[in-house]
Amino acid sequence: MTSPSTHNNAQETQLMAITGLVLTYNGERLLDEALQSLSFCSEILLVDSGSTDGTLDIAKKHNARVVFNAWKGAIEQHKFAQTQISTEWVVTIDQDEMISPALRESIMNKLANPDENLDGYYCPRRSWYLDRFIMHSGWYPDRLYRVFRHGRITIGGVRPHEELRPIGKAGELSGDIIHYPYENFFQHMGKINEYTQDAAEDLYSRGKRGSLGSAIGHGIGKFFKQYILKAGFLDGRAGFIVAVHGFFYTFQKYIRLVELEMKDRK
Repeated sequence: MTSPSTHNNAQETQLMAITGLVLTYNGERLLDEALQSLSFCSEILLVDSGSTDGTLDIAKKHNARVVFNAWKGAIEQHKFAQTQISTEWVVTIDQDEMISPALRESIMNKLANPDENLDGYYCPRRSWYLDRFIMHSGWYPDRLYRVFRHGRITIGGVRPHEELRPIGKAGELSGDIIHYPYENFFQHMGKINEYTQDAAEDLYSRGKRGSLGSAIGHGIGKFFKQYILKAGFLDGRAGFIVAVHGFFYTFQKYIRLVELEMKDRK
């Protein structure tokens, strides 16, 4: 793993007022690199939900402003974060992501003379898994709305994942957000367990119901889409594992709907 370029340039920060936003919780694994990649921002804001590791020490090292807010899900946390921002522009990344040097340059060039008709910009994201960056499998380019004018976003999505979108029009930037989502398989399985329960509860609250057949069918469909339709086979053994985990995630989500329904019948 290589760290992005982190040189500071006082002239750059005078071009515009930008808040670099990161939502954090026990994110010490990669937070130092993440905050280094936001060094071009005039302010770095961390909205933390109670970290007990070295997250706050890393924030202090980078002179970041830290605001505590209890976790009620990513959607609500992003909504809260917007109330803490006063700059015109926002660049937001996760605590396991970094702005690549190419994307940094693209952001600086665009925001030095921004298009007044655009609310913000989508950025491609490149994610590492097992032994490589996944360039197929539906994982890339994974364009995300991460650079935007303050207030020019809608915050929605389906639990557990938030979705940021422009109110009006948005452009695209070159260069990637670099993402290292899982340290190992153990961590990935833990996330699957957490996310599928949250997703199942959200589906159930909206009147969705599951069955063994639907869980198997949706799971097989997910595997086929990722491995065949999205050319996951070109990502080698990592692509196959991604597709298997896609099957398992989807199967778990729908079978937990069955469990929730059985619980309510008691």
